[in-house]
Amino acid sequence: MASVFKRAAGLLARVTVAAVALSAFMAGPAAFAANNDPVVLVHGFLGFGPDELQGTGFKYWGGFNDVEAHMKTYNGSHQVYTAAVGPVSSNWDRAVELYYQIKGGCTDYGAQRTAQFAAYGKIQKPAGKCWAADPDNNPNHYPVALYPQWDAAHPIHLVSHSQGGQTVRTLIQLLENGSPNGDEGGGALYTGGKIGWVKSATTISTPHNGTTLRDVIIDYVPKVSELAGKIVEVAGLGGSSNPIYKFRLEQYGLAQQPTETFWQFLDRIKGAPFWSLSNRDSAQWELGPDGAKALNSWVKTSPNVYYYSIGGKATEQGSFCCNSTDRLIAPFQSSSYQYARDDMIFFMKNTAGEWVVPSLFVPGMGSYTQTDPSRVLIDSSWFANDGVVNTVSMKSPSGQPVRNYDGTSVRGTWNYLGYYNQYDHFDVIGWLLPSSSVYPIYDNLTKILYGL
Repeated sequence: MASVFKRAAGLLARVTVAAVALSAFMAGPAAFAANNDPVVLVHGFLGFGPDELQGTGFKYWGGFNDVEAHMKTYNGSHQVYTAAVGPVSSNWDRAVELYYQIKGGCTDYGAQRTAQFAAYGKIQKPAGKCWAADPDNNPNHYPVALYPQWDAAHPIHLVSHSQGGQTVRTLIQLLENGSPNGDEGGGALYTGGKIGWVKSATTISTPHNGTTLRDVIIDYVPKVSELAGKIVEVAGLGGSSNPIYKFRLEQYGLAQQPTETFWQFLDRIKGAPFWSLSNRDSAQWELGPDGAKALNSWVKTSPNVYYYSIGGKATEQGSFCCNSTDRLIAPFQSSSYQYARDDMIFFMKNTAGEWVVPSLFVPGMGSYTQTDPSRVLIDSSWFANDGVVNTVSMKSPSGQPVRNYDGTSVRGTWNYLGYYNQYDHFDVIGWLLPSSSVYPIYDNLTKILYGL
């Protein structure tokens, strides 16, 4: 634990470094009372909701801090909600779950979409995956929807981290334009025309164009299990056998039994067709550069929404000596590549640098390139990363409109707020950091959002 506090103290000094890079963002407008629309927080890959990791005090949004609670009371009283969607699901499925979780109703993954992936066991309307729009008329005791009055007259702000950014973009596309497959069986989400329901969408450390971590990781399913275990370790649960995540894969018939521990559940389902790398209805496909390109081909930037993006970077250029990288993992370095900083979260260092450690010359994110012309080309501009996502991928979807934020917001384009230098993928959501290193990120963001 001492090393955690040492690392956090070091980051305190670096908030001013980020502030210089984000000067227009940090300045913000002088007042922000133009709206008080609700904010919905949307987690990323392997994320979890507020009802998980119980007993630890550890939250996805804030770690041992509480971003949601802080945003609710910063400069007034605000409605802020934390959503919980499938941690390993496709962005389509996550967007569907997000819609019904906010609005209320039972999930409908779409008739044509379900048929497309029926070979992997997909179910269109899994029983019981519902949220109650009216808490006084809830005989099945479903969780209560976050904001049932949601519509064009009652819009929301979506604030997302990591894969959550792809998810909220997918949701906006479906809301406004409906399904690209045509008739999905009458589900309310797929009819389109819901313009104005989302006022703004903010993405933090999102792999808009994918992350090369997906290509670097060879054994996907074992890596999911390993990362889940590391998150358990960060949360302070140690070797607990309590359920840690809700994988929320009922649409694939994969539900955890009441007496089944999380690890027993994961062991039981690891051979299910859902995990096949040929299944393009899962997170593993759309998180890679090729899958992200496919997603971006139909998920576009809406002219009706304000978009904002924030990045992070936790690697440094290699040096013979005297930089701030972890020399135990990378004692010999080349100035051509990027290497994990010593204060990067411990479980992502081994894939962030020149080589995957340990491995026999498997390139890591800091040196990985890809030149096959039939795939997304990866060059040295992708080397810098935050341990999970390449910094260059966090700005905006390739080929879609983007500008550097200058104190004014433009609808229908990506307003890039810059990146936080020396902040890894989990620093930006407050894991293992003091609140003074985290809350200013969200304070400055809300100045913009409530000023729209």
